[in-house]
Amino acid sequence: MDNTNLGVVVSERLARYGFGAGHPFGPDRHAAFVREFESRGLNRRVQMLQARDASYDEIRSFHTASYVDLVRERSVSGQGFLDDGDTPAFRGVYEAAAVVVGATLNASSAIMSGQCRRAFVPIAGLHHARRDRAAGFCVFNDCGVAIELLRKNSGLERIAYVDIDAHHGDGVFYAFEDDASVIFADMHEDGRYLYAGTGSRTETGKGAAEGTKLNVPMPPGSDDAAFDAAWPQVITHLEKFQPQFIILQCGADSLEGDPITHLRYSARSHAKAARELAQLADRLGHGRVLGLGGGGYNRANLAQAWTAVVENLL
Repeated sequence: MDNTNLGVVVSERLARYGFGAGHPFGPDRHAAFVREFESRGLNRRVQMLQARDASYDEIRSFHTASYVDLVRERSVSGQGFLDDGDTPAFRGVYEAAAVVVGATLNASSAIMSGQCRRAFVPIAGLHHARRDRAAGFCVFNDCGVAIELLRKNSGLERIAYVDIDAHHGDGVFYAFEDDASVIFADMHEDGRYLYAGTGSRTETGKGAAEGTKLNVPMPPGSDDAAFDAAWPQVITHLEKFQPQFIILQCGADSLEGDPITHLRYSARSHAKAARELAQLADRLGHGRVLGLGGGGYNRANLAQAWTAVVENLL
């Protein structure tokens, strides 16, 4: 097997992004993934990529200066919240969040340079952060930064963002709602029952971007069969627009047994999403898929879902 097919970022620096023991987004999530990743021997089948600090200017490509400066200030004191109460500041939060962005940028650059065909970053996919504020455990939106810089530095004209996290990727959706170059597809628990309360089927993009966005709200209790029934809409939507790069936010909080959501997929759904997006990318002639771990608060579930993604991106 060609070892350069898939790059994976594993790093103790990446593990530092978390909000303390007892918080659903604790710093132990990285280790839970790595244990399963290594026990399946996947570390010997992939190319290991590094994490790095994203620069202030890179973060600023998506976020407002006033917000980035606020995170910097709160990172020194470690006091207060970065939003209305979900996302506490801690000492070093700026640096921890900058490493998540840097890891995602390193992975996207490795794909664009041909160093690897696809890549996966476990602690990444912080899809709730808005341009001007934190939200839902997400400080900096690495997905949004990656989209902005892929367009700027690689000249890509159509980037697909696919999200199967239980929560709607609202920070990405609203940032690019009127942008036709971002092809958006999101299957999430119906917002009437779960944070962020957004992502209704009628939200399809604005202005020139009308029709480039697909939201598929799933009823609470949806299982693998429900996923299988709804998923073809996503592939059809992407085929219509022929993206030149695909980002998959594969949050594991859509698996049965997550403590804060109500979907009931197994890791099989995540395997299917990764496999079919890789096949689509190959049909489109570029093969480029970047997987980002996203949410997931049951440690056994995230280990199963993310290793299934890695296996199917290989």
